[in-house]
Amino acid sequence: MKIEKNKDIIEDAEYGLDSRFKSSKEHESESTLLMEARLLRMKNLSKDQIIRAKLMQLKLKMEEYLKQPIYDNKNHFLDFLKSYIDTIYSTRNGFAHDINIKPIRLSQVINKHREPSEEFILKLMIHSEKVYESISGFQKKNWFDVYFQEKICETMSKQDKWRPNLEKEVSLSESIK
Repeated sequence: MKIEKNKDIIEDAEYGLDSRFKSSKEHESESTLLMEARLLRMKNLSKDQIIRAKLMQLKLKMEEYLKQPIYDNKNHFLDFLKSYIDTIYSTRNGFAHDINIKPIRLSQVINKHREPSEEFILKLMIHSEKVYESISGFQKKNWFDVYFQEKICETMSKQDKWRPNLEKEVSLSESIK
């Protein structure tokens, strides 16, 4: 017969601790020490380590978005793009120069005044392949996937606006039995 000593242990994901503490004061003390240790470790990271960590985080966010697309009005492609550029470059003009586009064109894309062209996304794809080469495997099609997944989600979330008028124009002359 196995006796379960830790039967009442409850994981606390917020702090990464469990309920083995005898009091809430002991729990808070341990969580504070853990947070201080994490902050100290983060302060000792080099600029390159921070950039690598942010790029890895961005990659994982993009992959998560692609697994479970979100139907909302938020522009995920542009959020990912801004995060990507701002992580690597001190100014966005540097990125525009590196992918050989005019800074005004980049600004128009970022500020939703112009849709990104296929060439823009292709250049972004090549650029991110080079950046992620030393970090981890970045799927080169992720930028296209995010962009088009967002367009699909946007279209589907606005069905109540476009569908009524278009349904009037669509008929079915042949029935399928």
